[in-house]
Amino acid sequence: MVTQYGIKLAVHIITTHFGELVAKVCQCLLQKGTLTLGEIIRFSELTPQQVKNSLLVLIQHNCVQAFAIEQEGAFGEAPKVVTQYLLVFENIIHRMRFSKFLSTVSQELGKECEELLEGLLQHGRLTVEQVLSRATSNLNEGHSAVQDSVRKSFIRLASARYVERCPASEPFLALPTDEETPAKKRGPKSAKVAEVLETIEQRALAAAVPMEAKRFLIITNSRTNHGENSEQSTSTEKLGEKRKHDVLEVDRELGAKVCEKEVLWRPNFEEFLLRLRNEVCVANVRSRMDEGAAIVLRAMLEATRASQTTVKAENSGAAPLSLGTISEEVIKSPEGRSMTLERIKASLSQLGCKQSVDELYSIDLKSIIESAQNDEVESIVLKRYGREAYRMFRLLLKTCQLLETDKISDTTFVEKKDTAMILYKLWKDDYLIMEKLITQGPRQLQFLLWKVNKQTLWKHVLDEMYHAALNLTQRMAYELDQGREILQQAREKIVGESKKKFERLRKVRMLLESSLMKLDDAIMLFQDF
Repeated sequence: MVTQYGIKLAVHIITTHFGELVAKVCQCLLQKGTLTLGEIIRFSELTPQQVKNSLLVLIQHNCVQAFAIEQEGAFGEAPKVVTQYLLVFENIIHRMRFSKFLSTVSQELGKECEELLEGLLQHGRLTVEQVLSRATSNLNEGHSAVQDSVRKSFIRLASARYVERCPASEPFLALPTDEETPAKKRGPKSAKVAEVLETIEQRALAAAVPMEAKRFLIITNSRTNHGENSEQSTSTEKLGEKRKHDVLEVDRELGAKVCEKEVLWRPNFEEFLLRLRNEVCVANVRSRMDEGAAIVLRAMLEATRASQTTVKAENSGAAPLSLGTISEEVIKSPEGRSMTLERIKASLSQLGCKQSVDELYSIDLKSIIESAQNDEVESIVLKRYGREAYRMFRLLLKTCQLLETDKISDTTFVEKKDTAMILYKLWKDDYLIMEKLITQGPRQLQFLLWKVNKQTLWKHVLDEMYHAALNLTQRMAYELDQGREILQQAREKIVGESKKKFERLRKVRMLLESSLMKLDDAIMLFQDF
């Protein structure tokens, strides 16, 4: 379920990038959930053509997924198929992170790959032919040489899983089978409805994704001099084999042309988030432990890169590694070459890596992410409520159980009167839950018990972060609008008072952008990891 300020932030992003009409359709889908075309027209109060055009824009930029679902007909009628539209909220928020994605590719694969990715981020989805055309139009070099270079760079992006084939335009979901239906009947009615809706959305997104064998596959016409037949080999080759070879070559050429002209590609946001998550884990370990533990963790994440399948830490799928494999990966980096085997073992113990019976070590990414989340929320409490509130909140966060006011006061060395006031303030701002305990007897006594509920608190903190991001983006838009006249002037003509305003605008913009980048790091921690 998207939070209140999450909806507002997403709508603001779409308004800024695509205008108010598209944002109205986006808001309708965010507030109402998955809808048919007719329902979107009715709820948004736009014309059918406006809604269709807006949906095409959102689909082009990977913000909406269409799917056909089979629904039960009325009594005596056959099931009917209805097309519905699902808004992918996460992909809208990812639009704030394009600069991070470009920086990741630039550092790992170089400038040319970064420029190709930039084109995909700008246009949402492109064919290889469109990517080649866009790249060659910006250069004056030999057309064929440039195309070969661009094609190789695009293959590198696909090999690194930074780009992927687009999902199916409208996957089909059949009615649930008899085996699936009983699972939805457990629990109260409200839980049942939520579970069914979630299942439909997950099924739609999963059904749209291409099979793994095709997802990153680029078919190219790879005939080279090494593959060509010489006169000597032709004379000894059987006629049937030669014909078979020629047919395969024709098929390959045809497949390469189809792949370049018809197959659409898009950025693979999941891979970028995996890399960013790993960087967050390494940075957190470095700050909490030491450089050695961070080096070992980075080496293990690099070694298990291929087996990491999902961004969520608890389902990352990182394969266990032997000590020898870890050591081999550690010494690949200049910093790791000074580490002995004993030092690596000590770092593994620091990291809390679980060792199996066959002496394989596995990474507990979930605990690292939880530690980073705890640190983030604790820092918010410290800045907003002060050090005494920070000590109380940290105690409740670590114990994960109900504690009485006097117990909290005695443990944190805070006056009982102040303790009650601080706890009440934290409860009022939804950082704590409170329960009243009344004793039975001749003299009734009332005790107040306090606890941190991580699930509800994390959601509340994330909504506050969305709110802060919305304020920053709106302030940035306001500042740029106020300085529009100065920005439109030529740099050499900006003098005197205009120059002072220009410098101020530049500093304010840099400050707001850097603040938004840091805030987005925290948003990813709670939303994606």
